[in-house]
Amino acid sequence: MNRPEEVEYNPYFQDYINLVELGDFHTIFKQNTLKTIDFFSSIPNEKHDYKYADNKWTIKEVLMHIIDTERVFAYRTLVCLRGDSKTPLHSMDDNLYASNIVVTDRSIESLLEEFKIVRANSNVLFENVSEEQSKFLGNGVTHNFSARALGLIMIGHISHHIRIIRERYL
Repeated sequence: MNRPEEVEYNPYFQDYINLVELGDFHTIFKQNTLKTIDFFSSIPNEKHDYKYADNKWTIKEVLMHIIDTERVFAYRTLVCLRGDSKTPLHSMDDNLYASNIVVTDRSIESLLEEFKIVRANSNVLFENVSEEQSKFLGNGVTHNFSARALGLIMIGHISHHIRIIRERYL
């Protein structure tokens, strides 16, 4: 899959796309998966429930947010890959989602197992996509987007959160 044109995504996501290195999408996607698992596995236990400020998420909540967002992006990808331009795909209220999760009693290993399953689903979505399918624009309500844009956004979204954790939590 080639990189998306700017008309294939909301400009809000440009920073995420910029975080994704150039190269073969499938290789980069798999590397991002492994780096994510390694990164969260390396965080000391005493940091898992740490918040760097009031009204911020803990590291486990950030990981759950990554999982939830991956699910939403995967659904949007499916809609695009099936040529559906009618279904409106509204934005996700990540703070609403985060306020309705409880991860304090979950281990980081449990969350990583869930991430692996969700990410494997996303990987399968992209495995047999033609270049033409990857460019179809889904109805993103305020901005249309393509499956190939969503794939890069998935990678960049995780990279963004890992950078924030490194800068503010560790």
